[in-house]
Formats: sequence, structure tokens, C-alpha cells
Amino acid sequence: MKKALALLLAVFMIVGMFAGCGSSEAPETTAAPQETEAATPVETEPVVEESTEGKVFNIYAWNEEFKGFFEKYYTVPEGITVNWIINPNADGVYQDKLDEALLNQESAAADDKVDLFLAEADYILKYTDSEFTQDVEALGVTDFSNTYEYTVQAASDSNGVVKGVSFQCCPSALIYRRSIAKDVLGTDDPAEVQAQLDSWDKFNAVAEQAGAKGYLMTASEAATYRVFSNNVTSPWVDEAGNLQIDANIQAWMGQAKEFSEKGYTKNCDIWSDDCTVEMFADGKAMCYFGPAWYFNFSMGNAQDAEKGCYGDWAICQGPQAHFWGGTWLLAATGSDNPTMIADIMNTFINDEDVCSKLVENEAQFSNNQAVNAKYAEDPAFGNEFLGGQNDVALFVELAKNIKFENQTIYDQLLNEGLQSNWREYCQGTVTEEEAMSNFYKYINEKYPSITTP
Repeated sequence: MKKALALLLAVFMIVGMFAGCGSSEAPETTAAPQETEAATPVETEPVVEESTEGKVFNIYAWNEEFKGFFEKYYTVPEGITVNWIINPNADGVYQDKLDEALLNQESAAADDKVDLFLAEADYILKYTDSEFTQDVEALGVTDFSNTYEYTVQAASDSNGVVKGVSFQCCPSALIYRRSIAKDVLGTDDPAEVQAQLDSWDKFNAVAEQAGAKGYLMTASEAATYRVFSNNVTSPWVDEAGNLQIDANIQAWMGQAKEFSEKGYTKNCDIWSDDCTVEMFADGKAMCYFGPAWYFNFSMGNAQDAEKGCYGDWAICQGPQAHFWGGTWLLAATGSDNPTMIADIMNTFINDEDVCSKLVENEAQFSNNQAVNAKYAEDPAFGNEFLGGQNDVALFVELAKNIKFENQTIYDQLLNEGLQSNWREYCQGTVTEEEAMSNFYKYINEKYPSITTP
């Protein structure tokens, strides 16, 4: 992405006009000799400070999750219209549309300029380390004392300049079906389930037990992908631009093929109907993986009033600690609404009432450690979807393990591309060599600068 923008924030203050100023000469009077009449004070217009903020606030996003929170918990200043531009994330469509808008930012009309845009961990570095985003501390977002360190690190450029904030922290957990766990493991207690699933060897062994009883260990061969990929020891692309497939990614590839061949999983995208149908009450999948946003925003079938299984779920860490995703709010260079940008960011990380509502009402794990600690320590707090389990208490512990490492600007499409091409091999429609050849061709088309085998 070419660096096309210069930081053009100018705040003009109009100090007002003074009307009806009197002459420098003494006023005439009609008073009798020896008497003086007090001069009438000269009235002036009050000093008026005109706002230079834009009247339209444009937010780019890939779904309506944050839009819902924004509309519930943020008070838009009077006279400002918020415009949401939402494009799908899959196959890089969102990034393409956003990039086009940012490249045209300087010449765009005031009402068309990007003010705030959302980004995920898989590609946030593409924007934070560019001139398309601006220093939010200069805008007035300066208190990060309660945020999780990795969320600030992820939103910072290579010089440590903070370009945005996240409203959530995303430690990820193994989300399991209580009734199936009881049948397979003899218990649905999170601590006891964790003891039986705390390594990949144990996880794979339980998959065999579940299969013997007619269950699926996961609803997609890609369900475990993020656990493996979040624990890589090397990035997708090295400093010389060469593709590298980490040992942890290779371990997932082996598991995916084995699970597919043995019938422990289905071969489908994690966002597909084939995967989410197993969330209904008659579903057979024992395990899903995800953060609070996943069971809040992506497990609608499980929450279905007629066909779902609300309350028949619980969480534990699973085989490896990991985090998945997250949504960052980034400040676009050239925005004509700097004050509102700062206010939104401060609201969603430092307003304890708003952060508390995200936890209580939205089943979110907020990016405010003080708020999370309050709920983690509350013996009366529990998540009804998880059968009353205090998920915040577990997430507080899991958040201690989060590290933002080995990330590249290519991660979203490389993660998606590997999963989709490897799935064809798991299904048996192509050979392993063909699957990898197709993956390399996909990379060459998307990122010609990356050297593939």
C-alpha cells in the first residue's frame, strides 16, 4: 500500500466578533452642569467557539457486531450523522474496499472521508505501520492503564506510536457441549473436562472415544486451526519474503487429515451452515473453539429458542492456551472528526459503566482489566449460556497467556487459503501435492512478492 496521505489535522478556533464598539471620543451628555451621567455600557456579542468537526462520521467495518454495541452504548454528539460502510471480510473484500477509500482519502469530500475503521489481528499491522492511521494519543486517548498490553501493542506501529484501541480482549477457550461430555467423559465439570483434554494427545484420544459413541469431536476440520496457528514460533513470511509453514501449522494439517479419515469431524468451513448446524440441540459435535465473541456472536443456532441448546455448554482452556482475533478501532489520517474519534475510543476502554454493560449484557470480555476483575471475583456472576459458569473468571486467567507474536500483514488470506485448499485434500478430491500446489498458486495471485516453493 503506498503511503499516500500526510497527516492533515487542523483545528481552527474562531474567537468571535465584538459588535457595537464605541467611539474613542467621550460621549456627549445632556446632564445639567456639575452633574455627570454614567455612560451606558457597550454591549458585545459573546465569544463564540465554532466547531470544526465534520457533520458526517464514517465507520468502515466487516460485520455489525461493534455497530450494535456502538448504537446501544455510545451517545453521538448532536448534529453528527454516523454512516456505516460494511463489506464482508472473506477473501479480503473488506480490505480491498477499505484500501480504496484510504487511497482516495486526501481528495475525498469532507462527508466521504474515513473517520474510524475496524481491523483484525490477522492484518492490523498493514494499517498501523502506515500513514493511513494517526497517533491517537495526540487526539486525547492517553489512558491505557486498564487495557491488556497486547491490545495496545497490536495497535501500535514499529516506533511504538499507538494508532487505535480494541474494545475487547480475546483469550480463546475450548467450548464444549455439556451433555456430550457427560456421555463421553462421564463429567461436564470444567475442571475435570480440562484434565482430560489438556494436551493434543489426550484430545485426539477423546476424539476416538467420542467417535465410538457416534459423536463428532469437532464440526469442522478447521475448528482447531486457531489453537495451532496462534502458537507458531515463526511467521508465515520471513524477512526475505519466503513462505514458511511452521511446525504447529503442519501439526494441524496432520490432525485435520486424520480426523477426516476417521470420521471425527466434518469437512466444511467453520462459518458454513454445515458446521453451525451441529450447534442445534440435535447436533453431534462436542467441541468448538473461540473467545467470548464467538459464543456471543457466532453460536446463534445454539441459542435458538426452539431448536437450540442454551445452557448446555461450558468452557475450559483445552490443549493449548491461545487467543483468536479481536476488533481494533483505528483512527484514519485525514478525518475531520478527531474529537469524536478520541471520545469513542475512551468510551470503550475507560468508561467503566459501558465496559460493564458489555460484560453483563453482551457476554463480552472487555478490554478493561478492572471491570473484568470485578465480575471474575463475583460469586453470583455467571453466564446462562454456559450453564451458569463464570466465564470471565476463566478468561482473566487465560488472558495472562496472550502474546502478540509472529504476526504478518498477510495472515488473513494465508490462513484462509491454507484451510480451503487443505480441505480438498481431507475430502479426498485432490492429492496432497495438488492441494499444496493450489495453495501456492493462490498465494502467487494474492501476494506476488512472496516466494513460494
